[in-house]
Amino acid sequence: MKYIKDMLFCLSSAYGAINVRQARDIAFNEMKKYCECQKNDENMSFCGFLKGTSDYTLMLDAHIDEVSFVVTNVDDEGFVTVANAGGIDIKTLPAKMVLIHGKEKIKGVFVSTPPHISSGEIEYDDLSKIKIDTCLGARAKELILVGDTVTYSAEPKELSGNKVVGKSFDDRAGIAVLLELAKRLSGKELPINVVFSVVDGEELGMRGAIPATFKISPDEAIAVDVTFATAPDVTENDGGCLSKGAMIGISPVLDRDMTDKLNKTASDNGIPYQNEVMGRRTGTDSDVISVSGKGVRTGLISIPLRNMHTDCEIVDLTDIKSTCDIIEKYILSGGMLDVQ
Repeated sequence: MKYIKDMLFCLSSAYGAINVRQARDIAFNEMKKYCECQKNDENMSFCGFLKGTSDYTLMLDAHIDEVSFVVTNVDDEGFVTVANAGGIDIKTLPAKMVLIHGKEKIKGVFVSTPPHISSGEIEYDDLSKIKIDTCLGARAKELILVGDTVTYSAEPKELSGNKVVGKSFDDRAGIAVLLELAKRLSGKELPINVVFSVVDGEELGMRGAIPATFKISPDEAIAVDVTFATAPDVTENDGGCLSKGAMIGISPVLDRDMTDKLNKTASDNGIPYQNEVMGRRTGTDSDVISVSGKGVRTGLISIPLRNMHTDCEIVDLTDIKSTCDIIEKYILSGGMLDVQ
């Protein structure tokens, strides 16, 4: 699992929100080691290609973008106001460090009112009232413009066992899966074509997966994302258990035959897995992939994750590995090639 951890940490440390490309470029340069790659600068996505022995194509999708913010105002004292560019958990923001992508890369901190001088409990329910302190004073207006992107600033760390914590594991964990699979499958004789689709804009309404799927026009697709992991305030009805394997999705928007084969692949090969049942949409790229173009048979595998959309997301590397193991066996078996 060393490669998985190294790539996850490298990608987590990088920034990759709308209009900032560091994480995408890192993933692109790594993917090029294992397969032919092509960038699509129109939507900041890219694809890697591995040729199989048939004309049948499986697309693997994961998103490179992270939740972020956009600057809406800079005052004379150097305090910055931002708006949400993704599902931000506002209550976690005070005292968090961020990186402002202005004319320079500028570090800042969300202001936190000390409890000693606050009157009663502070309700953090309005993002526009939680300013970012740049300590630049009036100079901030010279370096930061309205519309500039702001991302979390945090470095990944190891926790107990195989668990790790960091920012943007949603969905850099999925990108790590695609890179690990490209590495494993490179040079092998494959029964089907495999396209690794790294897309942008999932956190802004799954924008990148739609044009990517239209361009690739796959016969089937698997979205690789994260899902909620159990915690004191998150029950098994809300997600899956950390350290018990990948979550194979079951939903009306997903192809049931694919789901059944993914389950069987995991079971037959002794790979730990769980099921995640969703009554309607999945909240992942699979929702739009399945209805893109002429329609695409679609499956979903997710990695359990705690503290979603914060700078301290937690995953277990063994869950990422089980995701890779299931998809690798599924590909080598031909996917749904014989069930067209």
